[in-house]
Amino acid sequence: MHEIVFAQVPAGLGTVLADRGFTELTPIQTAVLNPDIAGRDLRISSQTGSGKTVALGLVVADEVAEAVNLVNRGPVRARPSVLLVAPTRELAVQLTEELSWLYKPLGATVVSLTGGTSLGIDFRELKRDPQVLVGTPGRVRDHLERGSLLLDRVRVVALDEADEMLAMGFEEEVTAILDATPDDRRTHLVSATFPPRVRSVAARHQRDSLMIAGTTPGESNSDIDYRTMVVAANQRLSALVNVLLMEPDAKTLIFVRTRIDTTGLSDALADLGFAARPLSGDLNQRERTSTLNAFRRGQTPILVATDVAARGLDVQDIAQVIHVDLPENSEMLTHRSGRTGRAGRKGRSLIFVPPRAVRRVDFMLREAGISATRTDIPNRDDIYRSADQRLIQRFSEIDTTDRNDVVRLQKVAAELLEDRDPVSVVATLLAEADHGGPCVPRDIVAAPVQDSRDFQPRSARKQRRPSCTNWARFQVSWGSQHGAEPGRLLAIACRRGDITSSDVGAITIGDRSSMIEVNPKIARAFSRSAARPDPRDPRIKFREWQDSKPHGSRR
Repeated sequence: MHEIVFAQVPAGLGTVLADRGFTELTPIQTAVLNPDIAGRDLRISSQTGSGKTVALGLVVADEVAEAVNLVNRGPVRARPSVLLVAPTRELAVQLTEELSWLYKPLGATVVSLTGGTSLGIDFRELKRDPQVLVGTPGRVRDHLERGSLLLDRVRVVALDEADEMLAMGFEEEVTAILDATPDDRRTHLVSATFPPRVRSVAARHQRDSLMIAGTTPGESNSDIDYRTMVVAANQRLSALVNVLLMEPDAKTLIFVRTRIDTTGLSDALADLGFAARPLSGDLNQRERTSTLNAFRRGQTPILVATDVAARGLDVQDIAQVIHVDLPENSEMLTHRSGRTGRAGRKGRSLIFVPPRAVRRVDFMLREAGISATRTDIPNRDDIYRSADQRLIQRFSEIDTTDRNDVVRLQKVAAELLEDRDPVSVVATLLAEADHGGPCVPRDIVAAPVQDSRDFQPRSARKQRRPSCTNWARFQVSWGSQHGAEPGRLLAIACRRGDITSSDVGAITIGDRSSMIEVNPKIARAFSRSAARPDPRDPRIKFREWQDSKPHGSRR
């Protein structure tokens, strides 16, 4: 049956899939091979971890195979036939790695152009005259303007994570890139969701488009066990320590809100003996690559990341995702959680719920169609019981027959047991081995649940909380016409200004600009931090409020 399925794979790539360990295609990979969609522009949507990258590779495989025989005789360094655009460096690197092994039998060259690397490296890569080019919007546009890249030969363009790309403010770059390609190209969009803004871009740049969904957009993965824990703000670190001690070696991805939180939390865990690293926009490309490689190999089993930094993270064996800071909405919850429970493996998504946010989280779960179990924070007895079971399991699986030093060890064991109680000897050795984990469990007092009865989903509110005359106000050059909404503006303000959501007051969204209120005690520091250039959203600028309303403001 597998041979029949792989026989349908274009460009003879079924063999490399089988060699790679594929036994069957995922629903989204099967869907894109339907002969009825040949030649159509596609809008591909499926849950995280469902094989969208390989599916995209199969969609453009025929164009890649044809491009291998083309020779670039022009003055520019590269004239690719297939162009893939991704919003982040991590996702671009992931796409490049996946497509490189997939297209290796074709002899195709796949290179990436991303911000954060030197132009010298880019030029060397472009000299390889790639058939497939993967890049971030800003860097691809930069090479177009420099004349080192020509897109006149492009037969197909794919925009991966299109919703995130537009949310990060890359619409101008995307438009410039598409305008530089031939009019008869095929254009594919890959997106977790297709909100109005993405559909608008699709309508302008696609022809005869067709939606392909491996799973319903936003659908939760049945291989993920969702759990919630009510955790007071002053006990988040203690709760996290106890959760990690239940499985100290489990590969864990922890989500926090800001870049400064990634460093602070990972340092705190490292001080307690956990192997943890941060993943945020503060890392240069070499540091990010080193961190991700250590995480993939299991040398650093704990990664503390922001939502933006984790975009494109493709690690198949993540055991659990922990939401220390709540996601902004149900879509983000599903996207974060999709980092675990991949490739048929079971995973766990654990949500830390502040006492006042219980109803908000319940609404978010219902909106995502997720059934979650509310559990208690592990206590000392739970942790020690788990540690003991792991040790017993480990010893039950040990086979000493092949050890070269088994005779010597048996002799030492006999001497230790001579005239001693065996139970006392083993207990002493276990105490010396300290099998419970890198640190002792924390004592935690259960937090009382404070259900707010006036909760409304954030999507129903234009103002995040009532305005106060004492707040410091800032005008933001981003309005509803360009996709601004309270949740995203809050996330950007926290990231740019290195603040937390508790420091933010009212958010008013206007048509072309918006207003955000900030705690006056940190307003000066926020102003300095938010004013720094940010390549993710260079057009979104913060400035102190002038005596005027946001353009076209609606309260």
